[in-house]
Amino acid sequence: MEKLSILLGKGVQAASRLRGNGGSALPGLVVERTNPKFIRKILEKLPYGVVVISGTNGKTTTTKIVSELLTKQGLKVFTNETGSNFVRGVISAIIKNISLTGKFDYDIAVLELDEAHAVKFSEVAPITNSLLLNVQRDQLDRFGEIDHTAELLQKISTATENFTVLNREDPRVSKIKAKHPIYFGLSSTLLKQFPSDDNLLTKTVTQTENLPACVTLEKLKDQTATYKVNNKSCSVELALKGSYNAYNAAGALTLCHCVLPDVEPEHFVADLAEIQSAFGRGEVFNINGVDVELLLVKNPSAFQLSLANFVDDKHDYMIAINDNIADGRDVSWLWNVDFKDLPKVEIASGIRATDMALRLKYDGVACEKIQEDLSEALKIFVSTSKKPKRIFTTYTAMLELRKLISGKSLF
Repeated sequence: MEKLSILLGKGVQAASRLRGNGGSALPGLVVERTNPKFIRKILEKLPYGVVVISGTNGKTTTTKIVSELLTKQGLKVFTNETGSNFVRGVISAIIKNISLTGKFDYDIAVLELDEAHAVKFSEVAPITNSLLLNVQRDQLDRFGEIDHTAELLQKISTATENFTVLNREDPRVSKIKAKHPIYFGLSSTLLKQFPSDDNLLTKTVTQTENLPACVTLEKLKDQTATYKVNNKSCSVELALKGSYNAYNAAGALTLCHCVLPDVEPEHFVADLAEIQSAFGRGEVFNINGVDVELLLVKNPSAFQLSLANFVDDKHDYMIAINDNIADGRDVSWLWNVDFKDLPKVEIASGIRATDMALRLKYDGVACEKIQEDLSEALKIFVSTSKKPKRIFTTYTAMLELRKLISGKSLF
């Protein structure tokens, strides 16, 4: 039955490519409908099982960190590189990488899944270990209140067979029950830099619960991070940009320790030095001699941390806000972000450009121009000066901007 499903899936995949739809989830949908047990039968054979990474912020980069750290230790890692959160997307990735005879030559699967799709995944496939990063207000039109999001993460934990790695400093995540909980966290001196959803604007500090952490981010100065792993301190110069990536890396290190407990902690920490940010998360493009950096923002916490890390007087700034389904249709979360540290914004763009400009006005931040069309906005932005540029952008706007930047006819 599996070989027939593989043939069917690869046939649909080939047809999709001929139609120019190379990233299509259609092969996965066809296999999912015709053989619902396919994904479980393939993934349950993996020697090191299936890892699921979920939570509101940081899934993509954290999945990349875990995948690369395990690869550096010699494991063959299967992951959903396109970031497809659907079960059918994972199946499509399997179909792409499995042989016609059914050989799936991997040791472990490391999968990024959002909270709702991870629950659906757990109903049809095994979860060996999981990493639950955080709970923030994000896509409220889709998930509802954040307590519901925490409930979804609890279901993921319940379905996890071995270790569930939990963020000790997130009050909703740290309360999640697990068969074998293991925590990552922060030193008390860093708590103020990483507010939970409840104290995002009040800037109060939620005290760390009395829970032992396997990995703690102890110090962070510029790009140098010091981690305490099982009471041993290790420092590393990170290529990853943004303090939140240094924090999420503590979760990644904890998860890798669960998968390969015999590997010395300093080996994992040292390997962090070579890992770059993920697709669209801090990527820098050069356009006609001007550096343009894309910074993904999709909820108050992500935006606030990006502002804290990436605002100075050396850059020009653009903000691109869309409200497509993949972004979340409710953008009222913009009112929970403090923009006062922005010197000014050269241009607001995207479907909700006017809303963004209004929000900036209420914080006393000048917005020089409003241009909803991303193509026109990008042309204007790059031509304003030779200063390096930073664009804070929601997900679908980021995808369009990357496409525009890579196009040869735009500039």
